[in-house]
Amino acid sequence: MPVEITWWGHATCTVEDSNVRVLTDPLFARRLAHLRRRRGALPPPGAWRADVAVVSHLHADHLHVPSLARLERGTRLLVPRGALRAVPGLRRLAHLLVSEVEPGDVTTVGGLAVRAVPARHDGRRLPVGPRRSPALGYVIEGAARTYFAGDTGLFDAMAKEVGPVDVALLPVGGWGPYLGEGHLDAGRAAEALARLAPRSAVPVHYGTYWPIGMDAVRPHEFHAPGDEFARIAAERAPGVSVHRLAHGERVRPEVTR
Repeated sequence: MPVEITWWGHATCTVEDSNVRVLTDPLFARRLAHLRRRRGALPPPGAWRADVAVVSHLHADHLHVPSLARLERGTRLLVPRGALRAVPGLRRLAHLLVSEVEPGDVTTVGGLAVRAVPARHDGRRLPVGPRRSPALGYVIEGAARTYFAGDTGLFDAMAKEVGPVDVALLPVGGWGPYLGEGHLDAGRAAEALARLAPRSAVPVHYGTYWPIGMDAVRPHEFHAPGDEFARIAAERAPGVSVHRLAHGERVRPEVTR
């Protein structure tokens, strides 16, 4: 089994490769500020188990300190450089092995190499916080190469910076009726897929959280991005297998190495 992907909702996935479990942007909350989880049960305690967790950027729906506090003692945690200064709550997580990384850094965990790559996204801790940290994606390389994009917009050097990958975990939406700069909607995510040319893709970052009281505002932006991404990807990147997962569902993408 080269790689197994489980999508827990939003940007939270478990990537299991070479007997190592990688957890992406852990978010285990029913409610976060003005957002509530509208679809899918909360990830079970088994989802909290990982050998290493990676955080793509400092926004609270990606770097959620209470969720990180649930990780088991000794779990390695990779965060963008400057995060410990920008998010003081991270310093209280003394049970975790926290490392700050920036694009180009490679961390070895068991049989995996986890490489930080650039992303085009606001890296500040919003709504306050002038200190900037780089927004990141990660390439997880073991038996397969799996790209977790975090939050990002398209950028010219994306394919060069990421390099060859077998599986791409791509954001295809957001948590509100409008996407700002530095995000991928279904169409832009399909364009990223065409540039990256992996063998398989899993759409994430949609259909989970939505602002309280806004259920009737552009609801298609909540429900439709996964199906729309699969439809557009079939046109623009017909050689890529798109696995549209339900919350808690897992897939073993076919990988040729």
